[in-house]
Amino acid sequence: MVDCLFCKIAKKEIPAEIIYEDGEALAFLDIHPKAPGHTMVIPKVHAETILDLPREKLGPVFAAVQKAAQMIETALRPSGFTIGINHGKVSGQVIDHLHIHIIPRFLSDGGSSIHSVVNNPPKESIKEIKELIEKFKPKA
Repeated sequence: MVDCLFCKIAKKEIPAEIIYEDGEALAFLDIHPKAPGHTMVIPKVHAETILDLPREKLGPVFAAVQKAAQMIETALRPSGFTIGINHGKVSGQVIDHLHIHIIPRFLSDGGSSIHSVVNNPPKESIKEIKELIEKFKPKA
């Protein structure tokens, strides 16, 4: 995509602090870090969300997430990680290019679990929701 910030970073048209790169993905430090080592991993092909990423690209992108997390763990020794995707504007996605956040977590860092992001429990039972979702199960 012509005006995509992350596509430009992937093409090296805009500088970034890249910590990992392979043929399919790029990992670079977030310019607004929530913790030391806060990294974003992007596919080199443009895909707005995980639903837009071609299936054959999923494995390589998540392999890059694993490799970047291993590098961060070795270098910074965090106590854990929060790894996630803001999917769509309502979730806080600012750049319309899939990116996976790797946020190193440290004891007493003031953060919380991913469960603290939203509090909107369903009115239906989880069994009812499962049945609804299963109606849209892809054919093998």
